[in-house]
Amino acid sequence: MVKGKSGQKKTPFEILNIRLYIAFSLFFNSRFYYPVFTVMYLDYGLTIAQFAILNAAWAATIVAAEVPSGALADIFGRKKLLVFAGLVMILELSLITFAPRGNLDILFMLFLLNRILSGFAEAAASGSDEALAYDSLKKEGLEHEWGRVLDVKIRFQSIGFILTMITGAAIYDPVLVQNFINLFGCNTVITQDMTLRVPLFLTLFMGAAALYSALKMTDPEFEEINNTHEELSVKNAFVITFNAGLWILKSPFALVIIATGLVFDGIIRMVVTLSSQYYRMIDLPEASYGIIGALIALMGFVIPRLSLKMTKSRPPVFNFTVMTLITITGLAGMSFFVPYAGIVFAFILFSGMYMNSFFISHYLNRITDSRQRATVLSFKGLFYNLSYGTLGIAYSLLLSLSRGSVDALHPGSNPDMLEDMIFVDTFIWFPGVFAAAIIVLFLFSFIVLKRSSSLHMAVKTAHPDS
Repeated sequence: MVKGKSGQKKTPFEILNIRLYIAFSLFFNSRFYYPVFTVMYLDYGLTIAQFAILNAAWAATIVAAEVPSGALADIFGRKKLLVFAGLVMILELSLITFAPRGNLDILFMLFLLNRILSGFAEAAASGSDEALAYDSLKKEGLEHEWGRVLDVKIRFQSIGFILTMITGAAIYDPVLVQNFINLFGCNTVITQDMTLRVPLFLTLFMGAAALYSALKMTDPEFEEINNTHEELSVKNAFVITFNAGLWILKSPFALVIIATGLVFDGIIRMVVTLSSQYYRMIDLPEASYGIIGALIALMGFVIPRLSLKMTKSRPPVFNFTVMTLITITGLAGMSFFVPYAGIVFAFILFSGMYMNSFFISHYLNRITDSRQRATVLSFKGLFYNLSYGTLGIAYSLLLSLSRGSVDALHPGSNPDMLEDMIFVDTFIWFPGVFAAAIIVLFLFSFIVLKRSSSLHMAVKTAHPDS
């Protein structure tokens, strides 16, 4: 039994690395610009099509760097990857925080570099933080406390997300800021240009806090923690990666799970990325975006628990059918752009997002051997971002094609109004593509799982006692 200073059983939160891991996760993921993500880009002067291209570049960077970054973390140390992530976060935020708005070509290149660097930071932090924290627990003989650490981390992240969503939306709204400073008798006139960069400045501060947390961490000694593993090398790391990918291809149920996840994740995440523009189109004030984000975060306490009950009482086919109906209802309802009430369909869609995250993680972890769990999960992230990036490119092309026809129907329209009309006209693409993807997924799953052994595995995954 591990004892603390007082002789009592040591808790995981007495370990400095664990506290720093929770702090790093909080600071790295708390971004004040999230509630106004899309509209901020548009207010800078970029178009919806450029926004889609930028996020496709972000996803493509993660796709390229996700698995190699895991190998580098195992070879050179997790702390170094986390310090790198913190430094890159500061650099990528500085590029757009101080970006000039006069030349749109230069502005787009700065935002493109921002998205690429952001992708590298996400890939470097992904997995490295958990690996360092888990190894710190294992060094103290407390690896059985990992679930407790995750629970506390998620709670802190949810609180941070709620605060940043509310604050970020509020400080971005010039009307709300104007009303606030008027209470103190200030005569300064607040404009959108003045509030445009405030969420970025606050997020830049969070980046500095994340970097500080990473610098204070210590890397557990590899010889103590991985004494049962073979000596690591770049060659061995990529062999492990190749073997995990081969296992996925040879495991029908794992292949279907990942395919299902990428179909849902790609479409839903693309719509979530555009959510602030959707809120604007259904006449919601910008100050409300943060409250909406906070309510979505609160759903994270409810939907996963409901999903857990479903996995215990229902087979995978039933659960994914429910998730499909929820997702198509949300997407179809949002395409009508009902003023104010359209937010209900957005919440329905976000429910599907939480279900997808839970179901995929639950079933994939259940069938994956612990020796290759992290690598298999990194492949899941790779496929997710490949799907998201592909959809981003396709959507940007669709927007470009639609621009000419909309401009012809409404010649001389204000550029902002033109962007709004293009967004509304092309949104129907999302439920349409999702419906087509579900049909393809159904046929793919039927072919892959047609062997009785695969079907039996699916049943055993949901009902181990059957």
